[in-house]
Amino acid sequence: MATDADLLRESHRRPDAYVEVCERHVADISRWLRRQVGQADAGDLLAETLARGWYARRRFRDPGTGSAGPWLQAIAANVVREYRRRGAVDLRARRKLGLSVAVETTVLEEADARLSAAHDFLALRAPLGRLPNEQRTALELRVVDELEYAEIGARQGVAAATARTRVHRALASLRLAMRGGEE
Repeated sequence: MATDADLLRESHRRPDAYVEVCERHVADISRWLRRQVGQADAGDLLAETLARGWYARRRFRDPGTGSAGPWLQAIAANVVREYRRRGAVDLRARRKLGLSVAVETTVLEEADARLSAAHDFLALRAPLGRLPNEQRTALELRVVDELEYAEIGARQGVAAATARTRVHRALASLRLAMRGGEE
């Protein structure tokens, strides 16, 4: 199997080689972008990241692993940094010009959802800490990293059914904790 570095070199003659590199890393980068900017803008920033990668592929330097993942992640981080800076500049400009600084409903809803999630997380911190390590890890891989049970099982060295059971038991424990220990 060709490394990302090999495919990036080959992409100058065969553009679909770049597509193969992107397919290897798009899920991880997409997850990271959603955590950084939310679902609404993550798709646009992913497209921008991959487009910049296409134009910068000649500058890729293999770190020795052959993986382009960290390189694409760095591009994504720069895209997010520019996105946030652009938003801050737009906001300051609107204020200086005396224009209204309207906040979209979706922004308010997302902020409310994040506050609610933060509150729920604080309530779950202790119960999460009491979960057996394999359950907590399986739950994190499923919920945070959005992995399928087969991948969770592969990472934990168990069958997919065992991974599913671990996630199920972790969720049941957390549900019980949220209800105050009531069945």
